[in-house]
Amino acid sequence: MNNALEVRNLTASIGDLQILRGVDIDVPFGEVHAVMGPNGSGKSTLCHALMGKSEYTVAGQASVDGVSIMQMTVDERARSGLFEAFQYPTEVPGVTLDDLTAAMAESNPDDGAYAEREGETTRLLSMQPFRSRFVNVGLSGGEKKRSEMYLLGVANPKMAILDEIDSGLDIDAVREVAEMVEAMSDDKIGILIITHYSRILKYMSVDKVHVMVGGRIVQSGGPEIADNLEAGGYTELQAANA
Repeated sequence: MNNALEVRNLTASIGDLQILRGVDIDVPFGEVHAVMGPNGSGKSTLCHALMGKSEYTVAGQASVDGVSIMQMTVDERARSGLFEAFQYPTEVPGVTLDDLTAAMAESNPDDGAYAEREGETTRLLSMQPFRSRFVNVGLSGGEKKRSEMYLLGVANPKMAILDEIDSGLDIDAVREVAEMVEAMSDDKIGILIITHYSRILKYMSVDKVHVMVGGRIVQSGGPEIADNLEAGGYTELQAANA
């Protein structure tokens, strides 16, 4: 069986600045993985490179459910089953959540379960008051992240990358977002969470933690890695991989 995501020797740069220096990572279907690392280690660049952001020069291999995405445009990657929830969700005046989800349905007319997912996700996340509002306009940080989780639930991707989904949230909102991720986890999706801190991981089941330093994955293992980083920080790993 293919993995939800397979990445081999992925490099990425902007101009003369190389940021990713050969990243290897697998996320099987049915598993939740986390990538942790200090500021500037390349975590968000990994998200952008996988989604095909045009500012980056990218090389290496990446596939979703066994299909290479490297030559795909951003919309083709999304249609292949790759989804990114943003660290800073964009406000979209004039476009409602219902407009976005209607566009999703139109782009995949053979998806007979769309309406059912939309209803279930609306109930799960209590989204009915937000669906007719412009996307992320006037929402709190927690409400914006809830909107991202709503789009994730409706889109039903094969692979979801959640870029610092806990950024800017208070303790209660972090717990709520973690519970949302848990509720959406099943054996048909792989989830990769990008985060600086272990706090969100305390509220959810994580199968594997990867540590990124200097544009590379330098350590991978169980959830205990997050606890060790919480206690000791990144200084030792940064020194060892300077």
